[in-house]
Amino acid sequence: MPSIELLASNFRRLDQLALADTVIHRLDPRAKVVVVLAFVVTVASFERYAVSALMPLFVFPIVLAALGKLPTGYLAKNVALAIPFALMIGLFNPLFDRELMFQLGALSLSGGWISCASIVLRALLTLSAALILLAVTGFSGVCGALEGLGLPRVLVMQLQLVYRYIFVLLDDGARSARALTLRSSGKRPRLRTVASLIGLLLLRSWQRADQVYTAMLARAYSGEVHSRKTSRFGTRELLFVVGWLAAFCVLRWYDVAQLLGLLVAQGFS
Repeated sequence: MPSIELLASNFRRLDQLALADTVIHRLDPRAKVVVVLAFVVTVASFERYAVSALMPLFVFPIVLAALGKLPTGYLAKNVALAIPFALMIGLFNPLFDRELMFQLGALSLSGGWISCASIVLRALLTLSAALILLAVTGFSGVCGALEGLGLPRVLVMQLQLVYRYIFVLLDDGARSARALTLRSSGKRPRLRTVASLIGLLLLRSWQRADQVYTAMLARAYSGEVHSRKTSRFGTRELLFVVGWLAAFCVLRWYDVAQLLGLLVAQGFS
């Protein structure tokens, strides 16, 4: 139950953060979506042993979070959730890639450990960018931007409806889990009881979906969700897109971290 309620509160917190009024929030959602997609492509384009070259890319989520006045603790806590999943994927690399890539005294690292670190960094970068995009745009704004960029309306509507009614499903799941906890008197429920509860939840979701569809038809639903917030792609959005795309190109083709290290070494020599 706590995990279900925590998930619902995280979704609601993102919607609350998207209602703020900052220079990033006021930008057209299409500009933010294009820049974040370009950022994800840039991160994914690095070779598998890239570690130091990925570090300067953290400037993008840090700058966006600062301009959007987003809470650092909330972002860090949610981004950290990606670390275990990335480690589950990356920890297999040292078993297959044992070629020695780095050695400093007694410390030696194989290519598998370096690629594992690269996977973790990529997960942190992409998840932080996606989370910040939702926090400064809102899910409906992102869907509207995707439709404006050419995504089929059918897919956009599916995403909007899933997000809009996922809170109803989460509330039903939280109530069912709470009822199971109360009726089990602190004891571990039997597998048969849990299976019956899951089946009941599926049937209730089916009935709720039919009720929602009937209510939408009664309110003259025509297959389109209208948004009260309007935006325009202007000069600020153009500068935002061009500036970040240029920065991504520089960070992709030049190892900024290595260049800074060489400059520092020359300064001390």
